[in-house]
Amino acid sequence: MTETLENTHYSTRMSVGKHWSLRLRRGLSLKISDLKGCANVGMVLYNSMNLLERYNAPDTLKCQHTFHLTQGHCLYSDMGRIMASIVYDDADGHESICGNTSALQIANQYGARDYQNDRNDWYQNGQDAFLVELAKYGLDRSDLPANINFFNKCVIGGDGGISLSESNLNAGRSIVLRFEMDCLVVLHTCPHALLKSSEYPQGEVSLEISDAPSVEHDDQCMNSCDENKRGFENNRIYHLGF
Repeated sequence: MTETLENTHYSTRMSVGKHWSLRLRRGLSLKISDLKGCANVGMVLYNSMNLLERYNAPDTLKCQHTFHLTQGHCLYSDMGRIMASIVYDDADGHESICGNTSALQIANQYGARDYQNDRNDWYQNGQDAFLVELAKYGLDRSDLPANINFFNKCVIGGDGGISLSESNLNAGRSIVLRFEMDCLVVLHTCPHALLKSSEYPQGEVSLEISDAPSVEHDDQCMNSCDENKRGFENNRIYHLGF
């Protein structure tokens, strides 16, 4: 599959420090592009039909024997089903272990700004950005699982410490998710928690929702490991109940 999508239904752009959510149907694709470089897109997923079912980072990583998520990998729910598949990625991998920035971290690192005084020039943090969106669906802090951070890849040092890789932070990087079940998608564009910078970043990402090609027998994501084959079978059985 290439990054070119057909039958685009919706597109938008988001600067740093913004948040967004939408219910997306099974069979749609979401293309996320880093337009200016050094982006971070935090994301969590929920089953639209049952918000108790949500993205599970530990299962996603251990089922596919990986530390970095990239093309060919799937995003698992906590019920062993596949919520979305990564069908295209030229961003060199993404992490799902570092979580979000907090208001305190943002204030300490970049200076204290709030919406009441600074309006659109304030500094939002990832934790609160998620909570604002979750409240729209009756969810709160207790419903926030470990998230994915797209466009950022972690490396482990000899001392066991974690840092961000600087191998590919260029503008123009894209990732395409194909949704395998109806999902509530919640995301933000706040800085990554491990970003080493004294200035709040200035960047922009684009979102593009399109129709996804159907899953064929030779699908890369389904066939990348036996666990994914079982995950797709779990999806098939689940959708028999609709």
